Amino acid sequence: MEDKVLEIAGVNKYFYNPQQMQVLKDISFSITAGTFAALTGKSGSGKSTLLYLLSTMDTDFEGSIRIHGEEVRGKPGPWLARFRNEHIGFVFQFHYLLPEFTALDNVKLPALKRGRLSGEAATQKACDLLELLGVKDQAGKRTALLSGGQQQRVAIARALINDPLIIMGDEPTGNLDSYNAGLVFDLFKKISSENGQTILMVTHDEDFARRTDRMIHLVDGKIA
Repeated sequence: MEDKVLEIAGVNKYFYNPQQMQVLKDISFSITAGTFAALTGKSGSGKSTLLYLLSTMDTDFEGSIRIHGEEVRGKPGPWLARFRNEHIGFVFQFHYLLPEFTALDNVKLPALKRGRLSGEAATQKACDLLELLGVKDQAGKRTALLSGGQQQRVAIARALINDPLIIMGDEPTGNLDSYNAGLVFDLFKKISSENGQTILMVTHDEDFARRTDRMIHLVDGKIA
C-alpha cells in the first residue's frame, strides 16, 4: 500500500474582507511519499492559498487536511509549530533569512530548535548542505551581504536541515537565474527519488512543472 503523506478532502477556503469570497472549492487529492509535485495555475487561482493551508500556517478552512496521518485542522498553535519544525520544510520566494546572522547560523537554527542534534553535528550538517548548494564559501558571511541567489540557496539549505517529510515551496526558484534554478530543480529531484522526501512546489515556470512527477493545476479555486 502506498504511503500517503498528504491527504486533502473537501477543502473550502473563504476570505471575508471586504466581502465574502470563496477562493478554494472542494479541493481533494492525495500525494504519496517520494513524489515531486508542482502546483500550478494563473495568478489568483488559489495555489498559494492552498499551499499555506497545507503548510499548516493557515488553519481557517472547511474540510480535512491530513499530513503523515495527522489531522491538522483544529490543532492548537504550539502543536502546529512543533509539527512544522519536525515534518515540513518551507521555501518562500523571498528568503526570510535573519540578516544579522551568518549563512551557517541561519541554516543551523531549525536544527538547534528541534534539539535532536548537538551543536557540533548541526554545524557539520549545515556545512554539508551549504556545500551541496554551492554556497559553503559564504558560510561565515552575514546573509545581508549575500546576493539574492546566494540568499535563496541558503534558505533552501535551512529548509532541508531537519530532513523534513515534506518540502514545500512558493516559487522557490523565482528569484534565481536559469542556471541556479536548474541546480535547485536537480537537487529537489534527487532528494525526492533518493531520500523518499515529498516535494510540493508552487510555480509559474512551465518547464519546471513539466519535469516534476505530477502537476496539480488550479483554475478559479478548483482542480482542473
